[in-house]
Amino acid sequence: MRRRAKAVVVGINYYKSDKVNNLFGCVNDAYEVKTVLERNADGTKNFDVILETSVDENSAIDRRTLKDLVLDIFNEDNPEIALFYFSGHGYLEDSGGYLVTSDCEYGDQGLSMRDILEYANNSKALNKIIILDCCHSGKMGSPGAETSVTICEGMTILTASTDKQYASELDGSGLFTNLFVDALMGGAADILGNITPGSIYAHIDQSLGGFAQRPMFRTNVKTFISLRQVNPSVSLSDLRRITELFPEREEHTLDPSYEPTSENKDKNNCEKFAIMQSYNRIGLVIPIEADHMYYAAMNSESCKLTALGEHYWNLVKKDMI
Repeated sequence: MRRRAKAVVVGINYYKSDKVNNLFGCVNDAYEVKTVLERNADGTKNFDVILETSVDENSAIDRRTLKDLVLDIFNEDNPEIALFYFSGHGYLEDSGGYLVTSDCEYGDQGLSMRDILEYANNSKALNKIIILDCCHSGKMGSPGAETSVTICEGMTILTASTDKQYASELDGSGLFTNLFVDALMGGAADILGNITPGSIYAHIDQSLGGFAQRPMFRTNVKTFISLRQVNPSVSLSDLRRITELFPEREEHTLDPSYEPTSENKDKNNCEKFAIMQSYNRIGLVIPIEADHMYYAAMNSESCKLTALGEHYWNLVKKDMI
């Protein structure tokens, strides 16, 4: 049975006031996020997505419309995931942060980040996720004397920058959203193909390096959920054999019967060796005193679990995967 995962994705390029500059990449960003969220890598349905974009006066998104979209996604009856994404102008003043809508002449006429957080906190969704690609987005959920709003259990906030920083565009796309989409496409996947908010943040943080723009991540969850599935590096059935192939995490002694090109090959050993070679390709197993698993087998050497391999061994042993 497919989980109930819903998202509202908003991109605003158009601002009617000459006091607010129009933007160029936010609508494209919104389309990219919608596309990657809708389906997993194998084509199965993932999120049900409502997309709202503004490119001109006819498609303008005003404050009331944005508020209604936020209320709609967080008022849904008990979805597993309710996700809100926004790309557009952000504004900061002493009273707090704001998402600037098409009708705004001044930034504080937009929808306040505090209000959005309150709506999300009141949601019955098991997991509430807010993703902002706008200037000063790090104000969302930040502690401060001007707000007493806290982050409720099940809440995750991921923003393009700190509250004092601008969000950069690169080649017609938000730098943050470009990395966010790359993470969802598989850049942040674990070996089983799961992509979580935590792994997305780690991917973006590492990719930006020393760049002046720094993403912010705030969460209050007991366990991370998967936002998207991509093809796993190794099948779950093969991964679960790791405790069989390394019963006490000790070295596994090989010999030429494991190598399918050997004259002394053994069908059962060759099957095991194929699985251990797949472990080797993803960093779970390494040969000992040999440059390659082939030579370890042909020279009757051994292979052993890496630190990552021991981590997954423990997960399998405890029946956690």
